[in-house]
Amino acid sequence: MKHALELTLQPSPEVLERVLRVMRHRGFSVTNMQMQINEDACIALAVEVETERAIELLSNQLDKLYDVAECRLMPAPFALNSALVTQALAANA
Repeated sequence: MKHALELTLQPSPEVLERVLRVMRHRGFSVTNMQMQINEDACIALAVEVETERAIELLSNQLDKLYDVAECRLMPAPFALNSALVTQALAANA
């Protein structure tokens, strides 16, 4: 099953690696990912993952990371495409 997450991250050199490591350790495969740096220097990350596990297992773990400011689940039919992601990331800027 595919799920989409929208993350707001504090800027640091290792933040993306830390987020991806949690996804891998929890058994989630990244199928699509788009990133943008906002005017306030925060990183907006939209990720689509695939797994048979409950998405809450991942979102709860990501919320615990100190450099993750926000983790939101996107609606089920949400599929990452450049137009939708640009709108969603701009809305959080």
